[in-house]
Amino acid sequence: MAIASLPPLVGTAWLAAHIDEPGLRLFDCTMFLYPEGSARFRVESGRAKYEAGHIAGAGFLDLQADFSDRTSSLRFTMPPADAAAAAFARHGIGPDNAVVLYCGGTPSWATRMWWMLEAIGVERVAVLDGGIGKWMAEGRPLSTEPCRYPPASLTARARPQMFVDSADVHAAIGRSDSVTINALTREQHAGTGGPTYGRPGRIAGSVCVPSVSLFGENKTLKPLPELRAAFAAVATSPARRVICYCGGGIAATLDAFVLKALLGHGDVAVYDASMQEWAADPSLPMESG
Repeated sequence: MAIASLPPLVGTAWLAAHIDEPGLRLFDCTMFLYPEGSARFRVESGRAKYEAGHIAGAGFLDLQADFSDRTSSLRFTMPPADAAAAAFARHGIGPDNAVVLYCGGTPSWATRMWWMLEAIGVERVAVLDGGIGKWMAEGRPLSTEPCRYPPASLTARARPQMFVDSADVHAAIGRSDSVTINALTREQHAGTGGPTYGRPGRIAGSVCVPSVSLFGENKTLKPLPELRAAFAAVATSPARRVICYCGGGIAATLDAFVLKALLGHGDVAVYDASMQEWAADPSLPMESG
């Protein structure tokens, strides 16, 4: 039978039990970032890894090649909603499908796709907890057979509030009803280490919940009480609007996913351009230390 409902986070056992059900669309979203100097990254698609072995029946979604705004000078920015819907439809995602996303390494590539699908109104979308690494560690099979789902039809139901721009972030500085969260490392937040994206430090007034602190060595997310405590420690609450940012809008989606999908916070947004825009503009306020 078709999958009637889908939690936002599913385990490997759940996927193994449902992998052959009609309407399921499974995708590998793996990408790689390699530091080059103090303020640059080289982006590499995970397609070669996918072709070497992926979960059977999974297609591949290439964030940079197929799901980023080609008119933007910045990496990874969200395309207009209609263009994003058309791209997902070309990969076989329609309104009646249940979508499961996974990646290798950090879960942030899968949560980025989750956030984008939510932003265009696709609701039955889940992230595979632990990704392909957990799947492999359990001895579950991989395939080298390519998978391409038939094209579908998908109409965007845009939720523009899920992404914000620099003006929205600037307006939130100092507001008691808002909190801006940096998903980069604590060293990057303080301006003492890591890539700087132009200027070291953080958006003025922001707090830090590193995305890498939300999952363990096996890349599965930490238990809900620990996740809740991590955000409560920086005064995040359901009553406050939350804006998440990072270097390029990827790691931020993991913080945002945890807050919205798992902890039930209603008003959560991602600053899409993040530090690749903010740190490069000397008119935008930053802090360090």
